[in-house]
Amino acid sequence: MTCYFRQLQPVFKKAGIVVTSENKREIDKMIHSIVGTEYKNCSVTWKLVKQKIAENEEDFISMMKENWTKKGVQ
Repeated sequence: MTCYFRQLQPVFKKAGIVVTSENKREIDKMIHSIVGTEYKNCSVTWKLVKQKIAENEEDFISMMKENWTKKGVQ
């Protein structure tokens, strides 16, 4: 889990998401859902996340914000 979190720190910051040990799993599940992969499939998920960011980083950040806000955390 969270094998790509270090690389996503700038994205989390732009999305206003503060990663903690308590919410890492929920964030990870959310990311898997956004890219449409099975939970805990880290390598495929990271590949798709990089692709989405390369295609349109702002759109990916918006999706992160929207999904995180829906969870009622923000």
